[in-house]
Amino acid sequence: MANLSPNSSFSLTLRVEIPNRVGMLAEVTKAIATSGGNFGQIDLINQTRAVSTRDITVDAASSDHAETIVQAVKALPDIKVINVYDRTFNLHRGGKISIASRIPLKSVSDLAMAYTPGVGRICNAIAQNPEEVYNLTIKKNTVAIVTDGSAVLGLGNLGPAAALPVMEGKAMLFKEFAGIDAFPICLDTQDTDKIVEAVKNIAPVFGGVNLEDIAAPRCFEIEAKLRQELDIPVFHDDQHGTAIVTLAALFNSLKLVNKSMGDIRIIINGAGAAGIAIARLLQKAGADKIWLCDSKGIVSTSRTDLTEEKREFAVKAQGTLAGAVQGADVFIGVSAPGVLTPEMVHSMAKDPIVFAMANPIPEIQPEIISNDVAVIATGRSDYPNQINNVLAFPGVFRGALDCRAQTITTTMYLEAASAIASLVNPSDIDKEHIIPSVFDERVVTAVASAVQRAAREEGIARS
Repeated sequence: MANLSPNSSFSLTLRVEIPNRVGMLAEVTKAIATSGGNFGQIDLINQTRAVSTRDITVDAASSDHAETIVQAVKALPDIKVINVYDRTFNLHRGGKISIASRIPLKSVSDLAMAYTPGVGRICNAIAQNPEEVYNLTIKKNTVAIVTDGSAVLGLGNLGPAAALPVMEGKAMLFKEFAGIDAFPICLDTQDTDKIVEAVKNIAPVFGGVNLEDIAAPRCFEIEAKLRQELDIPVFHDDQHGTAIVTLAALFNSLKLVNKSMGDIRIIINGAGAAGIAIARLLQKAGADKIWLCDSKGIVSTSRTDLTEEKREFAVKAQGTLAGAVQGADVFIGVSAPGVLTPEMVHSMAKDPIVFAMANPIPEIQPEIISNDVAVIATGRSDYPNQINNVLAFPGVFRGALDCRAQTITTTMYLEAASAIASLVNPSDIDKEHIIPSVFDERVVTAVASAVQRAAREEGIARS
């Protein structure tokens, strides 16, 4: 708990019965505050001459912390805890998404057009001209969110059923931010060829495929094969979404410290899907001094345990992460909690930039080094400079679907990153504002326009 602040992912509501005596509600709030809870809404549910029933919403830092808060309230004399609701679990009950009809069915004629016999005319029209599937079905605005459950968030290989809540959440983000209909496809196999075959077989329904939470190195092979065999956009968000937003944040951070991409040395800690994708995109953007680190230290040419992807970025240097960061300008973490120490940050070059993006606990807590760095960014919403994939993938797919791009390219990634960065006016850039908010309504439009422009310039737009 010491490493975490209270946040809404561990939010609970306590329904309590409190005697109508002066100071009794204050006793409850004092117990919660003393236990480290962060207050949300307090609602009066019912009141009689003798007692009041209230719902008190509290954010905790963990499940254990939530239980500590509950027990502190239960220990108060004359206070009755009627119920405790875990708000996050309640939000997920019954699932988070549903399918709704776009048109009403209120008469026999409606039914005859929407279904049999009228639908037969539509089937024949598509059979005669397959391109009509984009005009006469959901395909042009629908994305498959595909996972095998092998790398769920930072939780590991949980399998397809446990991955479903994440995929539902992703579908919500597609709809809310870009108006795209997306549906979870959780496959009960972790065999590369079987995954590729399954996605190919369902592709007729979808205008695009978003790969999600598939472990490296398998994710690289699956994406490459699907891009080769499908004529619709395939995008692995854990790779390219992360890379796009990281590059956007770095563009603006470098403006703040007046350094250029070609001059800086960048340390990327974490050599999985996200780390490799970030390294590749930064290289395309002009960075030529990138050191990759994994759990064994610097990805060095002297090592014999490197995957093909890691060998792309192997350097002659050897040693630990602590040695790698000495004199470095930028640290980008997509790894594990607590691996970066204040001493390591102090050893970096002047005006260091630190992106500590491990979730939910970053590589270093921002408050520890806030006075020692030019910029600190994380993947969390409760700190400034949240590097969040939702800044990228809705707009990328919106643009790709709207111009019916055959694929998604590196040029699209670069243009998307530039579009995101451009939404922060240069005069407004500061150490706590290098990236737009995920709720900035301009983001999807800007990214979609940039992606469409790149697709047309590359000759892969079909509409």
